[in-house]
Amino acid sequence: MPGPEEEIASLRREIERHNRLYYAEDAPEITDAEYDALFRRLQALEAAHPELRSSDSPTQHVGTAPTERFRAVRHTLPMLSLTNATAAEDVREFEGRIRRILELADDAPVGYVAEPKLDGLAVELVYERGRLLVGSTRGDGTTGEDVTLNLKTMATVPHRLEHSAAPPIPARLEVRGEVILTRAGFRKLNAERAERGEPIFANPRNAAAGSLRQLDPAITARRPLALFCHSAGAIDGAGFATHWDFLAALRQWGLQTNPLNRRCPDLAAAFEQYAALVAARDTLPYEIDGMVLKVDDLRRQEILGQVSRAPRWAIAYKFKPQQAETRVLDIVASVGRLGTLTPVAELEPVVVGGVTVRNASLHNMDEIMRKDVRKGDTVLIERAGDVIPYVVRVVKEKRVGRPRRFRMPRRCPVPGCGGHVVREEGEAAYRCINAACPAQLKSRIRHFASRGAMDIDGLGEKLVDQLVEHGLVRDFADLYRLDATTLAAMDRMAEKSAANLSGAIAASRRPDLDRFLYALGIRHVGEHLARVLAEHFRSVDAVLAADETALLEVAGIGPEVAKSVRAFADDPKNMAVVRRLLAAGVEPQAPAPASGGLAGKTFVLTGGLESLTRGEAERRILHAGGRVASSVGKSTSYVVVGADPGSKLAKARKLGVPILDEAAFLELLGDAS
Repeated sequence: MPGPEEEIASLRREIERHNRLYYAEDAPEITDAEYDALFRRLQALEAAHPELRSSDSPTQHVGTAPTERFRAVRHTLPMLSLTNATAAEDVREFEGRIRRILELADDAPVGYVAEPKLDGLAVELVYERGRLLVGSTRGDGTTGEDVTLNLKTMATVPHRLEHSAAPPIPARLEVRGEVILTRAGFRKLNAERAERGEPIFANPRNAAAGSLRQLDPAITARRPLALFCHSAGAIDGAGFATHWDFLAALRQWGLQTNPLNRRCPDLAAAFEQYAALVAARDTLPYEIDGMVLKVDDLRRQEILGQVSRAPRWAIAYKFKPQQAETRVLDIVASVGRLGTLTPVAELEPVVVGGVTVRNASLHNMDEIMRKDVRKGDTVLIERAGDVIPYVVRVVKEKRVGRPRRFRMPRRCPVPGCGGHVVREEGEAAYRCINAACPAQLKSRIRHFASRGAMDIDGLGEKLVDQLVEHGLVRDFADLYRLDATTLAAMDRMAEKSAANLSGAIAASRRPDLDRFLYALGIRHVGEHLARVLAEHFRSVDAVLAADETALLEVAGIGPEVAKSVRAFADDPKNMAVVRRLLAAGVEPQAPAPASGGLAGKTFVLTGGLESLTRGEAERRILHAGGRVASSVGKSTSYVVVGADPGSKLAKARKLGVPILDEAAFLELLGDAS
């Protein structure tokens, strides 16, 4: 049994490691409840052994040092953490301390503001004369990371404050808040990452942190982040009597505060609000994990002051974690719409947070190996709101015997498929590469018909669903056997619409070769690389017959793409689909020889264009003799900028590369044709 000195040292190392994982790497390994237990144990040991206290203990500071990826921003006032309460008695003790310091009588009201405790990333916005100057993360509480450009992509972050009659906008306003990701956004983001074989986020908080701390603001802009403001830093040029008045002023200036904030005259009202938040938490579109209780009177806040890492005038009353233990009955592979095999734990049914849970996603093989989950294991699962339950950890002390590890199947388990399952080097995901896999068919058909591929106008999602479910379309080639009469028999399909769609299908029989290659859905072959392959090989047969050596000789084709093309072509099921397409009268057209005045010019595209898709823009550049690159360099001739450009614009400016807006780009294309 280690002595207190050894245990304190061990706890400090462990907590600092988890701080780094949570705050800097957005990749926590334990739940908040488990972290809180470690932290409380360290606090108790340091209180019992004051001679072992240290200024560098995690109990004496907040978070962790900012990373070097972003410019450092020093906060005028420290961004503190909050003391946690896990029971009503903790909150009563909190009020008792307040009464003693303020010398209040037992019947004198304290007055609070109760706010939902949002599970997100703490940030600070600094406005000067109403204009957003800088936005930063909390970091270690003293110094944070400059994420101004990313914050500016969010609809709830005004670039300028709204002027109102009262109160006037301060000369300098530092306002703190929480950046969150919605539950729906979290599920969508994790599903996309799992499909791509990328590590999934453990919870919405880490997804929000990962989204805000992107080096490319365009990535942040695509994620449904929101900011709720909740407190002040330094303010120059305005004063308030109460915290409630400050929140009201924020709303008048155009900053968002949480609509669930409540003013509570006493502790009884605060407990009522806590119960209301517990009841509402599962119905909210975002995660909350407790209630923050703040003394409303700002003069009293000033008197109460702070301890090393937290104010004395506020406390976080945490919800009880929604966790339970159960047993893994089996682990099976589920096939997603993009062919990714996801291991799923089939569980002994257990009630968590009022819902009976029977399954929990294990996400990918790396996750299974890291947590060492096996059939028959007892596991701790967690469910927060309506987020899909996940396995927190295996209860190893309850493992019986030496159960076998789970292995991914070599063949797709979907009935009627049996396609090869592959895992590409460096990726976590296993995938079925059969182009006619029933589990993937609907999404593959939608991709095949999309604008950048075969461009079959009128073949929408609901119609695709009907055609697949009625057994009329089992692979791409079946589309070319549909007639107007068959289409008109589908739900909500008028005769004119059926005739138009039939005509669109017929018109797609002579696609450009690059569109056809893109439509096949070969992994890693997007519109740009499909054009590269089409320009080089000039026929379907030549592309699919090329070995890896021949593919690697093509400029822009790397080992990953070469392996993917060969894996597609080596699968007999895929080649059968291609043969059926050609037999159905589909005749891909080799690209016309380049002509025009852009020979020797290299273009980079960033942002969305209004009049052209990315694929159409690239096609017109190539037809005019130019080439398209994915990154900006000294050899870049032009950078074409559309709406919401990414970091390529900044690099172009830095290198002095000519920048074209859409109008100038179209004019250049016209002159070159």
